[in-house]
Amino acid sequence: MVALIVVAALAVLALVTQAGVLLAQRDHPARGRMVEVDGATLHVVDIGPRDAAGPPIVMLHGASSNLEVMRQPVGERLAQHRRVILIDRPGHGWSTRDRLEDSTPEIQGRMVAQALQKLGVGKAIFVAHSWAGALGLRIALDQPQMVAGLVLLAPVAYPWPGGVGRYNQWIATPVIGPLLAHTITLPLGLLLAEPGARGVFLPQPMPHDFVRNTATALLLRPREFLANARDLVTLKAAVAGQAPRYAGIKAPITVIAGDESDKTVSTRIHSRPLAAAAPDAKLIVLPGVGHMVQNAAPDLVMAEIEAMIGTMASNTAAAVN
Repeated sequence: MVALIVVAALAVLALVTQAGVLLAQRDHPARGRMVEVDGATLHVVDIGPRDAAGPPIVMLHGASSNLEVMRQPVGERLAQHRRVILIDRPGHGWSTRDRLEDSTPEIQGRMVAQALQKLGVGKAIFVAHSWAGALGLRIALDQPQMVAGLVLLAPVAYPWPGGVGRYNQWIATPVIGPLLAHTITLPLGLLLAEPGARGVFLPQPMPHDFVRNTATALLLRPREFLANARDLVTLKAAVAGQAPRYAGIKAPITVIAGDESDKTVSTRIHSRPLAAAAPDAKLIVLPGVGHMVQNAAPDLVMAEIEAMIGTMASNTAAAVN
């Protein structure tokens, strides 16, 4: 009898999950184009004038999110006079990937590079937040010809003490993970999304309607939740492997991070050592700022991107003369 009750409860939760997936996708449809690459289909939103001076700006989001987190508030403002390319990372938002195992910055970097090549993009400035800091760095290592510069916001760059949360470990476990993802993750996630997001913003307040405006509900779909967990549990080993190569990055890097107020990604462990290791790196530490740097200091982020573009233009003019 108990077994029957458990099976029935799981069946109901699975139906609730499927209904929730349909509602989330109806409320947050894809707004860009789909670009086929090896092992994935990437959702790309290309905004701003195509003929804008300077390199395009490619914006890459972190874990547990999608391109909307980069579009608001910085991406849309930059697009008033710059070409801005926003990409849902493989397996996130409206991007898919063929294999959950394709979770590392190395593999996702190849996919992003292929998509940009199909869009006809040569060199670009990559603006990357959190998890995607490791992705931007990996692209600079493996595809240096594509990287005019990096602007990294509270980036992950090095291995850290501890793990990424027991629940992510469970979700990344065969059998158990898919069972949880297809039953309890979405109903439970709908209850926890607001407080979870609010915690990432601390000590700054979370913007009004952030969860809805950034399509956070898409994360709770089983296939995306599984992909996100896989990304998180494999990241530590991935950055341990690539970190010794950072000294070889030739592109200019600007790192913007909060101080010890960022409880999600430690500036002491990641941003400070990165700025010391990379040969052409600038570090800006913002007192009292948490993990969501682009929301806490959008004007500064935009100014640093523009400053990098201005320096490139000046260097090019000096070389010509």
